Amino acid sequence: MSNDLTVLKTLTDAAMDSVLGYEAAADRTTDEQLQQVLREQASTRRATVQALNDEIVRLGGEPRTKGSTAGAAHRAWAALADAFGNSDENAAERVEEGEDYLCELFEDAIDEGELSPETLAVVERAYEEIAEGERITDALAEAFD
Repeated sequence: MSNDLTVLKTLTDAAMDSVLGYEAAADRTTDEQLQQVLREQASTRRATVQALNDEIVRLGGEPRTKGSTAGAAHRAWAALADAFGNSDENAAERVEEGEDYLCELFEDAIDEGELSPETLAVVERAYEEIAEGERITDALAEAFD
């Protein structure tokens, strides 16, 4: 159970980074359709963060709400990159990069096989949503390239 909590905290922080990244990207883009998709993804991902947090609380932990230091650094870098290029293209590329990373993180947690059945089920459900988000952001990155 201790491993479950440690893994869940890492995954939840990364998923929260994704929420904040979607919101930051939506704020920087000028394309209204792209803004809408990014805001919808942020909302969907918030629900995933809540499900992960519910499992953390069930295991006796405190909900995660701020994301990680690495995620904050990535958002700062993305803001800097926007200063030197097309904000729509940069926004689509940055969220796509973040989703690729997040998918790998969840895949690794699932593949390690060290989670309890209850926590694994929560992580697998979260991964389904994250994998869908990754497909959406791949399409966005291609559309705005």
